[in-house]
Amino acid sequence: MRFDAYTIAAQQFTHSQASLRSKNHAAAEIDRVLTDCITKARPVYLSLPTDLVSAKISTERLRTPLTRSQPPNDPQIESFVIDTIVKRLEEAGGDVVVLVDACAIRHGVKEELNEFLRKTKFPVYSTPMGKTAVDENFERYGGIYLGSISRPEIKESVEAAKLVLSVGGLRSDFNTGNFSYHIPVKHTIELHSDTTKVQYAVFPGVGMKELIPKLTERLESYHAVASKLVVPRFLAPVPNEDTETITHNFFWPRLAQFFRPRDFIVTETGTANFGILDVPLPEKSVLISQILWGSIGCLLGASLVAKESGQGRAILFVGDGSLQLTVQELSVMLRVGVKPIIFVLNNSGYTIERFIHGKARKYNDISNWNWTSLLKTLGDPNETISSSYTVHNKAELSDLLDNATFARAEKMQMVEVMMDRLDAPRSLKLQAEASGRANAYGAPTNPATTSA
Repeated sequence: MRFDAYTIAAQQFTHSQASLRSKNHAAAEIDRVLTDCITKARPVYLSLPTDLVSAKISTERLRTPLTRSQPPNDPQIESFVIDTIVKRLEEAGGDVVVLVDACAIRHGVKEELNEFLRKTKFPVYSTPMGKTAVDENFERYGGIYLGSISRPEIKESVEAAKLVLSVGGLRSDFNTGNFSYHIPVKHTIELHSDTTKVQYAVFPGVGMKELIPKLTERLESYHAVASKLVVPRFLAPVPNEDTETITHNFFWPRLAQFFRPRDFIVTETGTANFGILDVPLPEKSVLISQILWGSIGCLLGASLVAKESGQGRAILFVGDGSLQLTVQELSVMLRVGVKPIIFVLNNSGYTIERFIHGKARKYNDISNWNWTSLLKTLGDPNETISSSYTVHNKAELSDLLDNATFARAEKMQMVEVMMDRLDAPRSLKLQAEASGRANAYGAPTNPATTSA
């Protein structure tokens, strides 16, 4: 039998691994793997045999905190990089936009980034995975850039800029509108956790955590020029529609009015991931989503961390199909006292898959559950620590959102939201069309992420 089978499998998707064999080296190996995890913001894998589980080891290494910092930038290389970036901005005449992505959050540069934006006043946009890295009520924030499926005014503003400063970029299919960026490399500067790219030149070892504050000092003189660059208003007014049916076009702007500062908002893969993109979120709110791997069902369990997050209310949006995969986690939430508001989008199956491949295919259908009985079944039979609701139309939804007791979120609450099976956010429909074309037989296998 191969006892290392899982370690070998984990090597394909983890940054580092350790298989503990001796208690003499265990502490050092544990620290090495955990340090890799927090500095690289990547998963790691640790295994140990059962005969080591209860072994006692020295506590000496516990006295030294694990570092969260990348190695310091080389001063001479960093100075050259800063001078080079300043020259590129001078050549662009200050016509610069900032594009914020996932790794700005993962690698802890939100504070440095927001200070840079406040002092320079450059227009700033976000990718889907970078949402909430920047205060979305900031007057220089213009919304979500998603390649060819962006809103027209956002697409024009980003792609027409003479220089794009990308912060923490992570190029994946759903995060780039299926790799549809139209930003030439010669118009791009990329800041990463351990590397800086200036057009075609790459500078390893120059990380953004140290670099951004120094760029702020050099570039805040562009404040007057940058302030004149037009930024589209990022607003999401509730539309007037001639139907009482709850549509995505109505649902997300209406929920935007319900959100509060410091809310911990979780959107499951599917319609929720895309619907949340076009509405501004309050100051200091946090958005958790699964856009990179698109693993349906995983974010119900992830909502358990809300209790430890130090944020405010936990609000989860999940589709009926996704929820059926990991529904047992509701029982854990009831047991440990987590009190999320869970909106179950009941659209009779896998709507995102219907748009990608098979609107009428039976494999995208699911059995409809009695959702408002779930919390009774899974641990709260008398509804003493939970409540459940179903909203069938806009009036019922608005009445519930306006209810002060509901909004206080003092107990676990589930809201079944009845929606049409073929209704979806605009960006999801466009993304699904792009994915369908890319997945078609004979389609190019390696789409370019940028234009030369």
